[in-house]
Amino acid sequence: MSRKWVYLFREGNATMRDLLGGKGAGLAEMTRSGVPVPPGFTITTEACNAYYDAGKKLPDGAWEQVLDGMKDIEKQTGRKFGDPKNPLLVSVRSGAKFSMPGMMDTVLNLGLNAETKAGIAKQTKNERFAADAYRRFIQLFGKIVMGVEGEKFEHVMDRTKGKTRQDTDLTVDELEKIADEFKKIIKKETGEAFPNDPYDQLKKAVMAVFGSWFGKRAVDYRRVNKISDTLGTAVNVQAMVFGNMGSDSATGVAFTRNPSTGEHEIFGEYLVNAQGEDVVAGIRTPQHISKLKQEMPEVYGQFADIAKKLEAHYKDVQDVEFTIERGKLYMLQTRSGKRTGAAAVKVAVDMVKEGVIDKATAVQRVEPQMLDQLLHPMLDPQARKKLKAITQGLPASPGAASGMVVFDPDTAEERAKAGEKVILVRVETAPEDFHGMIVAQAILTARGGMTSHAAVVARGIGKPCVAGAGALHIDYKAQTVSVGDVTVKAGEWITLDGGTGEVFVGQIPTVRPTLSGDFATLMEWADEFRTIGVLANADIPRDAEQARKFGAEGIGLCRTEHMFFEGTRIDAVREMIVADTLEGRKKALAKIEPLQQGDFEGIFKAMDGFPVIVRLLDPPLHEFLPHGKDEIKALAAQLGVTAKKLTARIEGLKEANPMLGFRGCRLGILYPEITEMQANAIFKATVAVKKKGVKVHPEVMIPLVATLAEFAMQEEIVRRVADEVMKATKTKFDYKVGTMIELPRAALQAAEIAKRAEFFSFGTNDLTQTTFGLSRDDAGKFLPLYVEQKLLPDDPFQSIDQTGVGELVKIGVERGRATRSDLEVGVCGEHGGDPASVIFFHKAGLNYVSCSPFRVPIARLAAAHAALAEKSAIAKDK
Repeated sequence: MSRKWVYLFREGNATMRDLLGGKGAGLAEMTRSGVPVPPGFTITTEACNAYYDAGKKLPDGAWEQVLDGMKDIEKQTGRKFGDPKNPLLVSVRSGAKFSMPGMMDTVLNLGLNAETKAGIAKQTKNERFAADAYRRFIQLFGKIVMGVEGEKFEHVMDRTKGKTRQDTDLTVDELEKIADEFKKIIKKETGEAFPNDPYDQLKKAVMAVFGSWFGKRAVDYRRVNKISDTLGTAVNVQAMVFGNMGSDSATGVAFTRNPSTGEHEIFGEYLVNAQGEDVVAGIRTPQHISKLKQEMPEVYGQFADIAKKLEAHYKDVQDVEFTIERGKLYMLQTRSGKRTGAAAVKVAVDMVKEGVIDKATAVQRVEPQMLDQLLHPMLDPQARKKLKAITQGLPASPGAASGMVVFDPDTAEERAKAGEKVILVRVETAPEDFHGMIVAQAILTARGGMTSHAAVVARGIGKPCVAGAGALHIDYKAQTVSVGDVTVKAGEWITLDGGTGEVFVGQIPTVRPTLSGDFATLMEWADEFRTIGVLANADIPRDAEQARKFGAEGIGLCRTEHMFFEGTRIDAVREMIVADTLEGRKKALAKIEPLQQGDFEGIFKAMDGFPVIVRLLDPPLHEFLPHGKDEIKALAAQLGVTAKKLTARIEGLKEANPMLGFRGCRLGILYPEITEMQANAIFKATVAVKKKGVKVHPEVMIPLVATLAEFAMQEEIVRRVADEVMKATKTKFDYKVGTMIELPRAALQAAEIAKRAEFFSFGTNDLTQTTFGLSRDDAGKFLPLYVEQKLLPDDPFQSIDQTGVGELVKIGVERGRATRSDLEVGVCGEHGGDPASVIFFHKAGLNYVSCSPFRVPIARLAAAHAALAEKSAIAKDK
């Protein structure tokens, strides 16, 4: 017996997301619960994978099962597919396990040809409706299935409508002429005639939807959202219902709660006398869902009731699509609604208060990366007062950004790669614009609503977006956007406020947002569940204070060299480097010590009661010196040496590979006076703040250690200085001395190094570089290609390489604790703020992660996710 590739809606349920995709499982569950759903069936995700395994051919038995499914739809509707007198039309839609809005393809009105169009016209007594449905079908099929550029069809539409008319104003004759012209375009562009056989149309459409799984925009979306390519997409074939049959028909998209703010209200939009793609594509600016209550009160009441029941059933915000055909409501989709970070937090907290979900579910419901959106900058209120917006659209996705105007996604991608900040300006976005949207600072569209493609995608990727700014006139050819007498050219700066929908000319400064009480509540819940500590990387008191506000439980990495660049202290550092005698170096270091001590005092005060891990000087000395002739000449005069001598010193410090050169503990071994100065600054600051009542827990970290001997030599200096400071000040204090594990040899020798080191902190930035043999500064030229071609699953500098670098981390932890059972182990590379990496570090048994201050909330939530997932896995094993 052939494998089951097709499931009727009534045969599935909500638990079958892996097999039926999110859309198919949702349609099945709604059908089973009695919600009015047009009949249909789902071709499984397994069929999609089999299609690719067979060289893009439908698997054996699949087409026969599709034909059986069509017979079932015919039976339920009383119509026949391809019958000129009583034609059945269907939609063919994609639907993966995880929602990927707009990333794959949909075909509507499938089954139309000249004969069935005449049948539809007679059946509905509406010739214009039939002509419009046929025009739409040819346009969609031509673009999606036959690969013709959509703009070629849009050009015909725009030319026919002129500047003042809408799609709904086109006459029957005009629509028929457009359809004929569309067919000619398809023939010219593809060399093939538009197919008239409905079954041929159906087979081609199913294969096209499968094909869209590996389309560029879908692949790009999966890369960004870390969705596996192996999941495949399902295909949903469903009887058509029509929202474009007149003033008593409509189509819309709605959320059971506001997806931008999380407010408990039905939020959505609809269009009278339209089809679904009109709302999503932004071809016409839709009406707010509240107006439906006035226009069709009975239908709205039924819709609101169904929406409420769906949310209660799924215990989550639902994103629903609906069509009203001649006063009768049909539900076409329900799925978990995409939402902003702010909305996710509010909904999660509110649902706990409402008794719908528990705290653990609420914490797991908010993806850690979504919190990044809450930390997006807002426009500086003072600077904003001085400027007037040139126009205002819909506040489609929160946050504020400035950038140079670009009009197409390819240019956006190109200029962003060059390090430029850009804002993508489009009449309306389409799924193929995704690669430009992801690199832009923000997105601005002239058409479309709050549920348009631009709005949904921008919210999903955390980009500010202003949509439906109807006053904009965008001229792609001239590369300008204008409002009234204001014209902005490509390359000129604009600023968007995605929270208000305002658009400004020029750049406006931004400020960090204040966080809501709901955010604090969710973070408190996350802290209840997580078992791993979250510290921050901070080098100056201001950053330390910010880290505490975000809930950091200490400083996991204080890079002392960053302090050297503050103000004029770089002069003393350079004096120390240029000095060619011990006396000269000590003289310069004496100038630096009180400055460093002051910085440490500020950080210790900010972290009152929490540990502060200070890394001793790490980077190569040449980084502190100038390299241009004029700069060298000026510095030589300032230091009182000849330019020739300074040039010689700079040349002497140059290295072929400074990343692996004279840096880290090697500096302190050759110049122990540097280690002495830094230890003095740390411990004198400790005493100073302790006398003021501050609880201080300093930990001194020796960088780039490869051998126990290196560590021991530096440790002896640190402990000697600590004893001297305690004796001189008659003040005792506790402290630790540990090391940064950033070389493979150090991880392998962890058992030896742990004989003296009291803590390990994995410096995963350098550990990744030294494990892969990659320079982080240069790898950007080819790593994206590695990820694209699946040579690597992710950029290892963004998410920890679990099977390589991660193995070294696990080895280091295991061997280090075999020697010292109470060894404190953490991570202080950028991976400390990456959710997937945090989950790995939790499993590896680390005590803490440390990351930049603004990623602390993300790490706290990710750590809670890790603990809850572990608890769930243990429960399942039992």
